[in-house]
Amino acid sequence: MRVLGIIVEYNPFHYGHLYHLRKSIEKISPDYVVAVMSGNFVQRGEPSIIDKFARAEIALKSGVDIVIELPLIYSIQDAGGFAIGAVGILERFGVITDIVFGSESAREDVLEKIANITIVYKDQLQKEIRKGMKMGLSFPNARKMALKNLVKKLSISIDPSIIDIIENSNDILGLEYIRALNLYNSKIKFSCIKRVGAKYSDEEFKGRFSSASAVRKMLELSNYKVLDHLPEISREIIKREFDSGRGPIFYENMAPLVLGIMRTMERKDFSKFYGFVEGLDQRFSKFSRQAANLKELLELVKSKRFTFTKLRRLSLYPIFKITEWLIKESNRLGPQYIRVLGFTTKGRELLAIAKKKSSIPLISTPSLYEKVLLKVLKSKDKPVFLKKDLYIEQFKRDVMATNIYSLFYKNPRYKKGERDMRIPVIQML
Repeated sequence: MRVLGIIVEYNPFHYGHLYHLRKSIEKISPDYVVAVMSGNFVQRGEPSIIDKFARAEIALKSGVDIVIELPLIYSIQDAGGFAIGAVGILERFGVITDIVFGSESAREDVLEKIANITIVYKDQLQKEIRKGMKMGLSFPNARKMALKNLVKKLSISIDPSIIDIIENSNDILGLEYIRALNLYNSKIKFSCIKRVGAKYSDEEFKGRFSSASAVRKMLELSNYKVLDHLPEISREIIKREFDSGRGPIFYENMAPLVLGIMRTMERKDFSKFYGFVEGLDQRFSKFSRQAANLKELLELVKSKRFTFTKLRRLSLYPIFKITEWLIKESNRLGPQYIRVLGFTTKGRELLAIAKKKSSIPLISTPSLYEKVLLKVLKSKDKPVFLKKDLYIEQFKRDVMATNIYSLFYKNPRYKKGERDMRIPVIQML
């Protein structure tokens, strides 16, 4: 049995995503396809334009058999944390044989070599990265420079210029997926599909193969004709969500909440949350009182050392109470559960197999999450990495994310909380 695992956000699902899905299936010829998908908040540090339930439905109608939610604690981390969560879920699901990811370079051999260098020469690399950071470089640029310096110093058999491939978004994620597979000592095989069309961060609309960034930008400008350039299933469900007043939702919609909470905080309050170091606590405290919107806030806080994406993610941490303990324990012990958002008839077959092989609890009825945990904890062969407090804190953040996300719906009917507890798992039977 071959089971393909993919890691996605589908924000929104466009032809590039469809191409990746179909090419991955063509490459692996799997019996089943499982997608780990970000929930209502994504890795760029912003809300998804439509909610996780609608995006899961699109995935299931496009060829995926099971959609699993990536817990919030991982979905709003950097590439390394994101990969630890996503790969951890696929590994602990117990049935995945292959992972296929998109890549600008499609150089599996090079990405694996770079990943091995970061693992074998971890201490030396960290030292070189710190040098770059002290020069004012952002972490991605500091790491790229550090890798080049290390390759030259140690005479590692790789052309230093090849290191440049990790300046591309999907190659960076691919590198982290490989590192995460190594972390879990996984037997899952990885491969990649060359990305087609516009670059991940390209905001210029270029028709059929435009980036998700470009599509979101057009939607933010109220140009809904851009939906005509999406796959039919995606277009129909997105239009349904918009017509129902459940989208589109953008980062700037969060301004009253984010600025409101920050304006109640003192500088010392920011330091309680992960990542507010090197003066960022002072900058967020000061400028949240001056900025009229989130774009202005980030521009005031910005320095060459920190990317806008990193700052967007940090701006969410006080909202969701993301502490250093929660981040570090989550990355040390990995995901504590598998939350199933939806499945097809084929997917139901695989779930029956996975329930016997998964090394962490499977949650299909969120209201029973505590009972599911207790049942596993009482078993004789409970996983050593499963910790009650971490399980609960991770899951609470997912529910919290949906409760907060619901506040941004245009239709008051859907602003009520606890949607996670009320909406059943999606079944395409």
